Amino acid sequence: MGLIKKIILLLLLIFVIAQFFRPEKNAGDLASIDAFMAETNPPEEVKIILKETCFDCHSDVTRYPWYNNITPVNYWLSDHIKHAKKHFNVSNWEGNSVKRKDHKFEELIEMVEAKEMPLNSYTWTHSEAKLSDTQIKSVIDWAKQVRLKYALIPKPE
Repeated sequence: MGLIKKIILLLLLIFVIAQFFRPEKNAGDLASIDAFMAETNPPEEVKIILKETCFDCHSDVTRYPWYNNITPVNYWLSDHIKHAKKHFNVSNWEGNSVKRKDHKFEELIEMVEAKEMPLNSYTWTHSEAKLSDTQIKSVIDWAKQVRLKYALIPKPE
């Protein structure tokens, strides 16, 4: 057997063995987003947008695609979700101060306006997550209303 065939066989064996090792799934329940939804009160159109474009990565509720069953793709997705939740996690919304919540909405507005969210790598496989200009406006208008609400809440000194 030639050297190239041995290398290919070894790589195939490593790939097969790797399939038995998987990262922990982000498998919370929908109740984890209730506080965020109640506090921010998005209109129905925005609720749908949040569900289709945001919650997979920015909450404890992820709808995993079929290719999440393939290692190393599942590790890439897991890392992506952990990183996203570190920046904006609606599942732990209650634990944030009003100042932090307001800042998160400021960032949300900036990212959506600049069309940096949702990420291209997400919309490649989730075409329903590509936002139209009308949807972007709806999300931004809602986020600005939420920020106005937070501005009216007295801040502790």
